[in-house]
Amino acid sequence: MAEPLAADLRADGHTDWRGYEPLRLPPILSASLAAFDEHGYHGTTVRDIAHRVGVTVPALYYHYRNKQALLVELLLGSMSAALGRCRGALEEADDTPTARFSALVECIVLYMANRAPLAFLDTEMRSLEPENRARYVAMRDELEALMQDAVRDGVALGRFTTPYPVDAGRAVLTCCQAVANWYRATGPLSPQAIAERYVDISLATVGHRPPSNAGQA
Repeated sequence: MAEPLAADLRADGHTDWRGYEPLRLPPILSASLAAFDEHGYHGTTVRDIAHRVGVTVPALYYHYRNKQALLVELLLGSMSAALGRCRGALEEADDTPTARFSALVECIVLYMANRAPLAFLDTEMRSLEPENRARYVAMRDELEALMQDAVRDGVALGRFTTPYPVDAGRAVLTCCQAVANWYRATGPLSPQAIAERYVDISLATVGHRPPSNAGQA
């Protein structure tokens, strides 16, 4: 029987999409995340995880049937949490493409910085079994669709001037997700400061054209 799903692995596990508390995971998932980060999925054994938690291997199997189940809960849970925050950001933003696009960029960068260990685990997508990988890819596609919709609408309304909206949207998303690879809490910029910079960079990437009056965006 798996442990109850942690709030940080649920789409509804937040009250403010910009707000982050320290990552809280059940002991088995916390140990699994640390082990996968240090040794990679294939280099980690269930015995290693059980040792980190301080339980026997049979006790760990009582909660999770195998190592794949641990990776699935972490990867799909992380993507679910990111999508939940992105949906919240879009609900809060006004309907203009610029506002939606900016909110998405800010939200994704904040997630990548504040949940870097979880977000970095995306590199282990290759270790998912086919059915689990398909579920994860579908969630990634949903996130990309949110970004592509904002870019496409911005181009259609003349707010974005990029001649390559699909490529530009994909480039922005890839750039934002890469923050998890290099962000360190000891660095000179806060996650919010990085997110604000990335909004400016991303708007430039899609060729944002400032409105001619306050009624447009």
